Amino acid sequence: MTTLLDIRDLDAWYGASQVLHGVTLRIDAGDVLALVGRNGSGRSTLARALMGLVRSEGALRFAGRPLAGLRTFEIARLGLGYVPEHRDVFPTLSVHENLQLGVAPDAHARGRSPRFTFDDAYALFPVLRERRRTRAGALSGGEQQMLTLARALLGDPDLLIIDEPGEGLASIVIDQVVTCLRMLRERGVAMLLIEQRLVIARELASRVAVMGHGEIVFDDALNTFLTRDDVMREWLGAG
Repeated sequence: MTTLLDIRDLDAWYGASQVLHGVTLRIDAGDVLALVGRNGSGRSTLARALMGLVRSEGALRFAGRPLAGLRTFEIARLGLGYVPEHRDVFPTLSVHENLQLGVAPDAHARGRSPRFTFDDAYALFPVLRERRRTRAGALSGGEQQMLTLARALLGDPDLLIIDEPGEGLASIVIDQVVTCLRMLRERGVAMLLIEQRLVIARELASRVAVMGHGEIVFDDALNTFLTRDDVMREWLGAG
């Protein structure tokens, strides 16, 4: 498999407080990796470090290109999409305007036609079509999660980082999110799914990495992880 994201010895800080300690991780093209761990283990900080949103040191390469020194929008244009835990819609803009902001301005720069269209976004989440003129700030939490996923999709990512995609959502909305992510996987999009548990990742992931105290403490196939009660007890408080 071709390595798409290569993380080596990554440290990251919030101010003077170090959160990540020598994280090393790899995601191959088309792979779906679930990153799990307790709250405060550093999972969201890793996502933010990949997008250039926190101070970090170490080797980060995406599609063979170093990410050090790049600004967040430059990283996104390389094909790395990000759906943050708190959704971050533009509340005063309409649903459709939010989606327009997600469209990659240089969609053909990576040598292929875009894989996703507005029709894809609205077909996956019909409520967004119904509310396309509604201000995003007036949407429910579940609808905002749909909107951020659809907006990321329109950026035509090769790798999508999704932080707690099912957090606070009703089961029917989670089913729609899973359908969207399954379509992304079928179209060759790699994913880093950040979850405290494996609610969504069980349906999609091929590998599981566990983070504890800012380090990767386990990295193996999903089926192997599901047999490791010791790992679940020590690092997830389960089992």
